[in-house]
Amino acid sequence: MNNLLQGMRAVAEPTRLRLLALCAHAELTVTELTQILGQSQPRVSRHLKLLVEAGLLDRFREGTWAFYRMSETQACATLGRTIVDLIPADDSTISRDLERLEAVQSTRAKQAADYFRDNAARWDQIRSLHVDDAEIERAMLTLLNPDEVGELLDIGTGTGRMLIVYGDQATRAVGIDLSREMLSVARVNLERAGLRNCQVRLGDMYQLPVANESFDSITIHQVLHYAESPADVIAEAARALRPGGRLIVADFVPHREEVLRGEHAHRRLGFSDEEITAWLQRASLIPEEAIYLQGDPLTVGLWPGRRAANDETALEHRANV
Repeated sequence: MNNLLQGMRAVAEPTRLRLLALCAHAELTVTELTQILGQSQPRVSRHLKLLVEAGLLDRFREGTWAFYRMSETQACATLGRTIVDLIPADDSTISRDLERLEAVQSTRAKQAADYFRDNAARWDQIRSLHVDDAEIERAMLTLLNPDEVGELLDIGTGTGRMLIVYGDQATRAVGIDLSREMLSVARVNLERAGLRNCQVRLGDMYQLPVANESFDSITIHQVLHYAESPADVIAEAARALRPGGRLIVADFVPHREEVLRGEHAHRRLGFSDEEITAWLQRASLIPEEAIYLQGDPLTVGLWPGRRAANDETALEHRANV
């Protein structure tokens, strides 16, 4: 009852209602919200603070920036969505706000396109060495049934592609990446795809900013070859996986393309079955049958691992391997 009353009091003010409506459409910074509303930054910040304290908005830091979006997990999340849905579609104030939001998103899209263009040649060179991305994505979809995806975590999300691949099946999806530039690209891609259940966060794959056992499925797509300690990345992913949940690792099998190490910062030139299996088992995950997609010269491996329904079963399996 107290949470509900606090939420209703927080939103019962014109500027805060406008902020809630905007944050229901996109993740936005204080600067962007100030630009849209035409109000001072201190004033907007005060309103945002009240909405966060009421559990209507979530706040996430990325270095010196802070992003706000409508909460999906706090006690007042349902109240916030209900209130936004009740706003008349032809409300003149909200309509003007959304027009200004489109301008902000267009600026973001241009910045993301510039960054992507500047790096496209680098990514295209790697893509030319293995099977088509669409084939990899189709194979990954076969490893998770739609009813298994649930709440999804994508580690090293990059452009957010895995969030888009699984977004329609996920109840909620979160992408983590250490590059603010890549997160900007991912946000634009998610906005274009209309996936409001998907979000991205700044974070380290060795210290994920998520709680223990908080996701039903986790993907690590073309990320491990950058890691100094791939075993630690898998162990940290396992920490975030719920009992019965599934982790999918997609990466290269061993190869000799030294150009990837020299020009593209790959730490490892692929991984063997034995390595991945050992790391999954060490993280108390049960390795499942791998899939291989032959390319020239790079072959992509998909290694799924499942967390047992309880830790005792996982440890028992590990002891018997």
